[in-house]
Amino acid sequence: MGKRILLIGGNFSPEPTGIGKYNGEMIHWLADNGYDCTVITTYPYYPQWAVQPPYDRAKNWFKKEVKENVTVYRCPQYVPATPSGKKRMLQDASFAVAAFLKVMQLVWHKKFDVVITVAPPFHLGLLAVLYKQLRGATFVYHVQDLQIEAARDLQMIKSKRLINWLLKLEMAILRRADHVSSIADGMIRKISNKTGREVFLFPNWVDVTQFHPLTDKGALKEAFGFAATDKIVLYSGAIGEKQGLETLLHAAAAWQHHPEIRFLICGSGPYKVRLEQLAAQLQLKNTTFLPLQPAEEFNNFLNMADVHLVIQKAHASDLVMPSKLTTILAVGGVALITANSGTGLHELVSQYNMGILVDAENQDALQAGIGRAVWDNTAEIANNARAYAAAHLSVSGVMTRFKEQVA
Repeated sequence: MGKRILLIGGNFSPEPTGIGKYNGEMIHWLADNGYDCTVITTYPYYPQWAVQPPYDRAKNWFKKEVKENVTVYRCPQYVPATPSGKKRMLQDASFAVAAFLKVMQLVWHKKFDVVITVAPPFHLGLLAVLYKQLRGATFVYHVQDLQIEAARDLQMIKSKRLINWLLKLEMAILRRADHVSSIADGMIRKISNKTGREVFLFPNWVDVTQFHPLTDKGALKEAFGFAATDKIVLYSGAIGEKQGLETLLHAAAAWQHHPEIRFLICGSGPYKVRLEQLAAQLQLKNTTFLPLQPAEEFNNFLNMADVHLVIQKAHASDLVMPSKLTTILAVGGVALITANSGTGLHELVSQYNMGILVDAENQDALQAGIGRAVWDNTAEIANNARAYAAAHLSVSGVMTRFKEQVA
């Protein structure tokens, strides 16, 4: 048996998207490759913001599961149906308290060699620092989102005093970690600049065998209820505040004079009802809302689209790397990405010519970009996207490099 690994994270399998998806795939890959893996997490709630079946039918207190050679301890937490800055802080705090109790229960029962925390929530790193001090484990701190800066820049937390206190707390965690990693070059630069320490690249990955290009888009469109000649502009993913998806609906309104261009919003999240209400107010006849698609249909679903939208607000494009982009690249999709010049996301996409870039929060640029993506010859972009995913984002390649670095 290999090293014993403990993951402390607020999101885990079977969540289908976001951090929970990657945490689950990371741990199961490590378990399949000989590591003894334990997880302290909560109950699956994302992206619906409600505890999901079958856990919703049970009393969600502390629970132990053992599946596929992975031991999972699920802890209770508060889940807000309509998250706000304050509610998100309460949610994170409730899980941190429950996870602390579980860590203290385990600390003298089992010696872990490596303890990993994934931010957000950033303050779970305090639990890893505690375990490291008590048992001498190697502490790996992985940053998926720069949570504090995002909350500040998106005005989810407006108190400068609170922001400064949170940043100091984060700095204390970063200084005590043995390894710090993040998912994109832009985020790595930001972390390195504020800490003065080395940060290694641990990107989000994609199963390039499960997600791959398909031909005959016309047949795929008909299978999902569209005409073969329709041009499908797809947004698929979490529907939240940081995406700024209202701009998509205004773009759909601007393109109503081209009835063959169909806008499709697929996913769930706390802002979906608000978007549906706005679509009704705008009397959009070219826009369809769908729930998240089942895993066995998702490759077909993504291949159906002519354009894949990766929409973010301006402040977010160097604070987060959208996880949806990896699967878009894997299927050879044409991604229309809102990212400003100088950000890490803009530099990466430009370097490999694997998407169409437009300025964030620029309505005219978004609408013009949709026209380019629909009507221009984008074959080279699609080929570059698939080639980048195959070369840099395969799960086996990414996880092998991670193992060599820290585990």
